[in-house]
Amino acid sequence: MNDHVAQEAHDTFDDQGKGPSTLYKMTDDERRDYDAVRAAVAQKMQETGWSMNKVAIAAGVKAGTFNPWYYGTSKGVYPPWTARLKGWLDGMSEGEETEAAQAAFEEPDFVETPTAKELLSMLIYAQNAPAIVVATLGSGMGKTTVARHVASQRPHVYRVVMHPKTSSPTGMLWEIAQNLWIDERRPSRVVMAIGEKLKRNGKKTLLIIDEAQNLSDEAVNQLRHFYDEYRTGIALLGNDAVYSRFGKQPVGDGGGQIHRRIGKRLRRLKPQADDIKAYLDAWNFTDPDVRKLLTMIGNKPGAIGQIAETLRYAAILVASRPGSTLTADDVRQAWAARGTGDWS
Repeated sequence: MNDHVAQEAHDTFDDQGKGPSTLYKMTDDERRDYDAVRAAVAQKMQETGWSMNKVAIAAGVKAGTFNPWYYGTSKGVYPPWTARLKGWLDGMSEGEETEAAQAAFEEPDFVETPTAKELLSMLIYAQNAPAIVVATLGSGMGKTTVARHVASQRPHVYRVVMHPKTSSPTGMLWEIAQNLWIDERRPSRVVMAIGEKLKRNGKKTLLIIDEAQNLSDEAVNQLRHFYDEYRTGIALLGNDAVYSRFGKQPVGDGGGQIHRRIGKRLRRLKPQADDIKAYLDAWNFTDPDVRKLLTMIGNKPGAIGQIAETLRYAAILVASRPGSTLTADDVRQAWAARGTGDWS
């Protein structure tokens, strides 16, 4: 540990009248350990460019614990977390250094590609109208990313993911109830409890059903009930089977009931050129050869998702060359190593 840096951190804390000494009674040894480890963590962040949140994740410490520990504002005990951070520092192995390099290739949380913008607009419409909407995007085109973004950014939007076990109305209702934090145990009351939760905010709620292809017609018809009776927006997101069942002309009574209520439909099975361009721009890639190869990858099955997976592998190659940047050869090697096929 750097004693000078540790002492500087200690003095800075004292000058500000802050630090663990004012909140938790430490022994001299505990305080020396804390100062030394905190200084080393600060130095590591400076060297790697990591944010405090990334350090917390890497060290296996919740941000709500790490941040007060780091700033000396925690009202709890310090030694256990000092020991945890010291262990993390001591255990920084080659694999963890590789993880640091991979962080530079971490996929952006949300990129507003033209297709993502179109889906985003549709979901906002479904919430405000309210309306039932159906959206089908090809694999790897960001359907789930957009849904998560809307649910995290807009109030009263609930995203529920379906799977084969939730295909029946009962299975679907229990899944929705859990995601809406509804504790109703009586099956006969679950529908009403969900409805009351959805209508609580008038006409400004939205229920996003992701992977809707896993629902039976009967289950989807139950969603229509929430739209009719409680005036909540419903978004059915899924693969092309969703569009085949509810985006085209109705087949059978179940499809007809939903079909006439659908306010808007979206079907994009392949990314547009501007989708891939916007995605690569978000990564800040400027090398034309790198962009050309990644564009080719984005036009393959799996679309934009394939780009992200290839970059995660390429990060390992870049990490083996400290100070270097991503090259077209890295992209080629990463694509080949993943065993995803040729370039044709």
